[in-house]
Amino acid sequence: MRNIGIIAAFLVPATAVIAADRAPDRLNDATVVIQEIMGTPDKGIPQDLFAKAQCVVIIPAMKKGAFIVGAEYGRGFAECRRAGGSGWGAPAAVRLEGGSVGFQIGGSSTDIVMLVMNQRGMERLTSDKFTIGADASAAAGPVGRTAAAETDLELHAEMLTWSRSRGAFAGVSLNGATMRPDQESNAELYGHKMNNREVLTSDMPAPDGARPLIAELDKYSIRKDGSGTASRERR
Repeated sequence: MRNIGIIAAFLVPATAVIAADRAPDRLNDATVVIQEIMGTPDKGIPQDLFAKAQCVVIIPAMKKGAFIVGAEYGRGFAECRRAGGSGWGAPAAVRLEGGSVGFQIGGSSTDIVMLVMNQRGMERLTSDKFTIGADASAAAGPVGRTAAAETDLELHAEMLTWSRSRGAFAGVSLNGATMRPDQESNAELYGHKMNNREVLTSDMPAPDGARPLIAELDKYSIRKDGSGTASRERR
């Protein structure tokens, strides 16, 4: 009985932390992640790659060993372009589990950003579950202002992946990590459970809390006529 009481003492605070981690808060965190990473063009995601991406996945503050010994676990959102390139659609909540996310410099929390470069990669996001590196080809993304030398990555990888921990931002391999829909968070955002196919392939309106994130992503979108990005590189 004494052991049960000790275990309960640890589980109650953990449950409280999970309960405080609400979907609207994670949307705000995802917006900040993109603002900070894209605000440093020489050390962030190449804007020409970002502009060509079909979808983006942001996992703010993925945890290492969170509540389960040895676990790596994060919750975030996938955003995909609407048909015809008319801006970004509603966010679909996702969970990322396992794999080796590269907790740099001993950090215990890491931001993950993934660019999904083609339709095949987008279809993975609408599935019930997939494994990065096995079901979907992925590569560590390049860092810097231009990706002109990374054509091979763009042509062959369905997903390009990066991580940031304690200010260090770099391409990272997520091979072995699994991604699945987070239906609880979708229900929190939309009022009822929805799978990610329903969210990402429809023209449903985004919740108000997603507007800052969508506005941030729109800065790096290709113009509808394909002539350039919606926002020029920051100088």
